[in-house]
Amino acid sequence: MAFAPSPIPSRTQYVLEAIKHDILTGGLRPGQALVEAELAARFGVSKTPVREALKTLAGSGLVVMNQYKGVTVRMVDADMARAVYDVRLLLEPEAVRRTVASRAPLDDARQALSRAAGAEDPAERSLANRAFHRALYLPCGNPLLGRMLDEVRDQAALVSTVAWAAVPSWEREAAEHEQILRLAAAGDVDGVGRAVHDHIASFVERAFPRHPETPHAETQRHETQRPDTQPLDTQGPETRHPENQSSPNGE
Repeated sequence: MAFAPSPIPSRTQYVLEAIKHDILTGGLRPGQALVEAELAARFGVSKTPVREALKTLAGSGLVVMNQYKGVTVRMVDADMARAVYDVRLLLEPEAVRRTVASRAPLDDARQALSRAAGAEDPAERSLANRAFHRALYLPCGNPLLGRMLDEVRDQAALVSTVAWAAVPSWEREAAEHEQILRLAAAGDVDGVGRAVHDHIASFVERAFPRHPETPHAETQRHETQRPDTQPLDTQGPETRHPENQSSPNGE
């Protein structure tokens, strides 16, 4: 007999979404400590839902749990950013191609693009951009492909949050989004696939160029790591928790 996974308790979900929102909108910076007692007091809950929320966030790659250093927001470096965006490059162009080929409605993508254009702050714009990408890849007709992209969605949003803090390039991304939507509306399957690929590839290259001696890379290094904070080992076994994936920002 098959059993459905237990839903996340409402208090845990509330704490989870609040912490994730703060991380993905820059309210909590990479490397910042997340103390259970402080978070519990802030949200008016016990430590238990906070602990469960942090475990879920670790599973989605947004925080790092270390038995000696505690829980911190994940640091963003070039290797991490390129790994996440490499997955997007492999999967997202094909997913969007399939969405366009199936003539799926584009209403959600249009609405997200409109919200991004009217956004009054980077956080709101980032959330709308995130919704735009998901609205294009999710109706691809393959639920597994959609879930795989959802699994790296939060980490991609963290990368874009850090990148925008160093070099705000949202106007360029907005123009590229408009072009992608035009190609999708025209039913240009190959064109939209190429546009999505180029859009993702150019963003990560601008944000994390492969030549660290460039001025931009120096700026990025200071934005992603405070002088008094050492980068954590984000690849350790503590971060590998496939269970408790968070529900589905940024480029």
